[in-house]
Amino acid sequence: MKHSINKLEETPSQTAGPYVHIGLLPHQAGFDIFANNFSHEIAGPDTKGERITIEGMVFDGSGAPIRDMLLELWQANAEGRYRHPADRQQGKAIDPGFRGWGRTGTDFASGLYTFETIKPGSVVGRSGTKPMAPHVSLWLVSRGINIGLSTRMYFDDESEANAADPVLNLIEQPARRKTLLGHRGSRDGKTVYRFDIHLQGAHETVFFDV
Repeated sequence: MKHSINKLEETPSQTAGPYVHIGLLPHQAGFDIFANNFSHEIAGPDTKGERITIEGMVFDGSGAPIRDMLLELWQANAEGRYRHPADRQQGKAIDPGFRGWGRTGTDFASGLYTFETIKPGSVVGRSGTKPMAPHVSLWLVSRGINIGLSTRMYFDDESEANAADPVLNLIEQPARRKTLLGHRGSRDGKTVYRFDIHLQGAHETVFFDV
């Protein structure tokens, strides 16, 4: 007697869609539906460390700015500790005024994204021995992207730490490493790091499989 076997077909993939802001960034889309909106302002007024702005644009393969990209950022505090129970580094305190995570979107008109935060300290890598250079981690999603993209921004004024960073050293081509550098500048007395992200093309940013 033969038995029929019903084979389950793979569910079609789906991108974030054009209305991602309504659910994840409603205030940017003009909706007030959450009691506490996630914000691009990561550091509270009592957070320790150097106050910085991280800003930039996200470009597609043709070089055009993407004006509906959602970005999330997470980072360690000024001492180099994450506000997460999995971080068990000794001798580094949690900063109660620092959330360590933020969400924003590229501006619908200009394409610019912005995070207000503090410069992170160095953290110990997964090996438990090698310190990583100060950096922030970014996750990007938008319509047309089936799986969110993960990357990092390092600081161009941390050249010695960057040269020894175990993750940067996994990237063989020096030119590719430069795609992960945020460039320090100043505006109106504030420290600003510019970090543009290229999804494709000659200047494509390095993305990580995490």
